[in-house]
Amino acid sequence: MGVQVQFLTRSDCGLCDTARGVVDSVLADLPEQIDVQLSVVDIDSDAQLQAKYDWDVPVVLINGRQHSFHRVDPHRFAQALRAAHERG
Repeated sequence: MGVQVQFLTRSDCGLCDTARGVVDSVLADLPEQIDVQLSVVDIDSDAQLQAKYDWDVPVVLINGRQHSFHRVDPHRFAQALRAAHERG
């Protein structure tokens, strides 16, 4: 099944653009055996997500659990992905 990552974002969000770059960079550097499925969701297209995360975007969820918001630390994100992979 792999590791499920959701990147919650919105248009015209500078923090989102920066965080997306970090996410993409970390995913590109992961070993091939770590299977990550990335989905990008605009919270403004979902009323529940907008109500929950309106002021926190960007938000990164790993296997449905919030990992980070506003900024993504690349080292911490990579470690969390490896740990999620090992838990299977």
